[in-house]
Amino acid sequence: MWCVMRVRVGSEESVRLQCQKKLSSDLLKGCYVFYYQEKKHIQGEWVLRENILFPGYVFMVTEQADRLSDELIRIKGFAKLLEAGGEVAALTEDEVDFLTVFGGKEQTVEMSEGVIEQSRIRVYSGPLVGKERYISRIDRHKRRAFLEMPMFGERQKVRVGLEIVSKS
Repeated sequence: MWCVMRVRVGSEESVRLQCQKKLSSDLLKGCYVFYYQEKKHIQGEWVLRENILFPGYVFMVTEQADRLSDELIRIKGFAKLLEAGGEVAALTEDEVDFLTVFGGKEQTVEMSEGVIEQSRIRVYSGPLVGKERYISRIDRHKRRAFLEMPMFGERQKVRVGLEIVSKS
């Protein structure tokens, strides 16, 4: 099962590395921080940069959620596991599928490219292909798309890289 750990914003990667180092592989099957790529204009050039997709969250795969909860106390920066009804909350199958397809093997949402045709966004390359319904707005100048998607039992607002190459 996939569960989500809440951590201090900015400590996600540190917590992920501690979990991989301090927790046994039979307890922790995987530990991930998801990133997204975006282009930044720095000193006259467009540079590809990576940022955390879900600030303050670390994703964990385990078969023993209760034992994992007890072991996480040893991790510096750990805040809590997301819960539902007093139990550790697991991501739904749809949420796991979305994350694994969206982030790929590297857990990084790459830049997408698209066009605006008759006031509608059509993405033709990248992980946003077919996911236009999640786009709530775009910032063409900064090459970003703002998404609203169901995650952790509520609507999460995230941003990803999207370059609109033409508008008609």
